[in-house]
Amino acid sequence: MGAVKSNAELLDEFLQDARIRGWSQWAIKSSEYTLKIFFKQIGKNCIDVDMDDLRKYLIYLQSRPGRMGRTKPSYATIKKNIDNLASFYEYLEFEDRVVKSPVPKFRQRYVQPLSSGKNGDVPRQIITVRQMSELVSTTVDSQEKAVICLLAKTGIRAGELIAIDLEDIDWANLSIKLKPNGKRSNLTVFFDNECGKVLKRWISSRNALVKGKMQALFVIPVNCHRINHSFVTRIIERNAARIGLHDEKSGDLSKRFTPHCCRHWFTTHMRKGGMPREYIKELRGDTRGETIDIYDHIDMEELKAAYLECVPKLGI
Repeated sequence: MGAVKSNAELLDEFLQDARIRGWSQWAIKSSEYTLKIFFKQIGKNCIDVDMDDLRKYLIYLQSRPGRMGRTKPSYATIKKNIDNLASFYEYLEFEDRVVKSPVPKFRQRYVQPLSSGKNGDVPRQIITVRQMSELVSTTVDSQEKAVICLLAKTGIRAGELIAIDLEDIDWANLSIKLKPNGKRSNLTVFFDNECGKVLKRWISSRNALVKGKMQALFVIPVNCHRINHSFVTRIIERNAARIGLHDEKSGDLSKRFTPHCCRHWFTTHMRKGGMPREYIKELRGDTRGETIDIYDHIDMEELKAAYLECVPKLGI
């Protein structure tokens, strides 16, 4: 395994590896933040981490206050931190710094949702196409409308949306090239003409607002910095609450509407529209379980045609 390196040295090497792999700046900063806190909590070399250390870290995460005034962190927040940890230990395993990552076994036992639906997914609110149409159509702010529409029409994660730059959009092909982030296999997603019109309307306003070389597609208006997770969450929850789709005080996920609900909406309605399951998985960027499988035989033009045929029309 070579000479034992310090946590700081291993972190630097991991972050450099992430840059080489093309991770977005947001994903890199998120991982760096998680790992620095993790190192502080365990108080030892990360090579020697055991299950007790991971449990100690999880207890620490659970004790922290949540965002948006919540008394405790959400399941998604805890999962994101553990996912960052998993990526780090996957790197250590790849580099033969550890024999085997301890995180998958830990995650399977301790980071599964307590209330689960089919296939272990947290039961979330699935709104109708008509409700999504109302949500997008009645959102006045052009950026907020574009954020909601893009999440719904592509099924991408909030972190993937945050990392999109102007140059990532291929208008001729109605597609977006996402940044690698350690979670996604396929990096190409498509959008339809409805979504394209909404995006162009926002970009016109954005270009009048943003000066200099900033390339981020979505920005915080007050400082023109790239948006973050809190900003995306506020956009979705505030507009959903406005039309009665989100109850911020409820602990029942079926009464809340969050950015991840857009991903569930996309999956559900693409399936109802008749898209083959393997195509949906490809557009979602789900992890490929085998070296050679059906994904390797998906033609991108066929995938785009199926997407345009099946994606729900919102009449916007």
